[in-house]
Amino acid sequence: MTPRLRNLFVTLGVLSALAVGCSATVDTQEPRRPRNLEEFDAMFQELNNWGRWGADDELGTINLITPEKTREAAALVRSGVTVSLSHNPMPDEFPDNPDRAFNHTMGQSLRSDTYEFTYHGYGVSHMDSLCHFLWNDRLYNDIPPSASTPDGCGKLGIQNLKSGIVTRGILLDFPRLKGVPYLEPQTPLYIEDIEAWEEQAGVTVSPGDVIFVRTGRWARRAELGPWQVSGNSAGLHASVMPWIKERGVAAVGSDVATDVMPSLVEGVVQPVHTMLIAGFGTNIFDNMDLEALAETAAAENRWEFMLTAGPIPVEGGTGSPLNPIAVF
Repeated sequence: MTPRLRNLFVTLGVLSALAVGCSATVDTQEPRRPRNLEEFDAMFQELNNWGRWGADDELGTINLITPEKTREAAALVRSGVTVSLSHNPMPDEFPDNPDRAFNHTMGQSLRSDTYEFTYHGYGVSHMDSLCHFLWNDRLYNDIPPSASTPDGCGKLGIQNLKSGIVTRGILLDFPRLKGVPYLEPQTPLYIEDIEAWEEQAGVTVSPGDVIFVRTGRWARRAELGPWQVSGNSAGLHASVMPWIKERGVAAVGSDVATDVMPSLVEGVVQPVHTMLIAGFGTNIFDNMDLEALAETAAAENRWEFMLTAGPIPVEGGTGSPLNPIAVF
């Protein structure tokens, strides 16, 4: 991280620890920046990618997945083992699926059917497009929301990813790092957690990678039952945003919705979502099922893989259900 960004965003607790020569482990109870709306807005203005790839860009950080990066990802395939990162759609009402986000009905002949998704939420594995979030009444790349109509987003729709994503994926398995089956809701994850996992797993996040944050949501659900995930989940704290930009992360996924909830940023409900989508131009994979991926990665003893993902190219869509595949 550049000295300027570190000076702007690290916590007073970190600075104090460095000043007295303490260990790298930082008290996570110490408040981290951004702590409120004003500090988040300053971070947004400092870090956003608006104009980075030109005034007409609609791909954002997917631009970092170059043909060379895709070739490097293909070279990761050794055993040929494939793993789905999607959770099966949940047709029944649960606390984490209160609106029955998925409906499957059979046609009269029982040889055709209709799928109905309301995928934004916590019940369907999906990808967010870049027109899904805004900040200060602007979408990514300073596009006004007036570009959207009831017929769809005029710009930044999911159809821009019709050619799919093929790149290196990296699993960040935080329960494994911390020696627990799952993280408890409201557990924040910081830069030092990510870097500790890099060291333990022997991986280094690099430009064009897609990172997947495992909190163990589905493992906890299997053991304790469903709970109201909305506003009550483990995830990334907004202080990791400078790190994600500096590393050149192309997309971010998690088994919940990426943000720690509550966010610990007063006045901003989902600062990570907001910065990634509206600021960086970074697509997000929500509600991934990372349990089989974690088991396979441990068996293979490697936490990097070739990732393939292809959303449904709905013109002007704010996202899409999808079934990403990891190939080892």
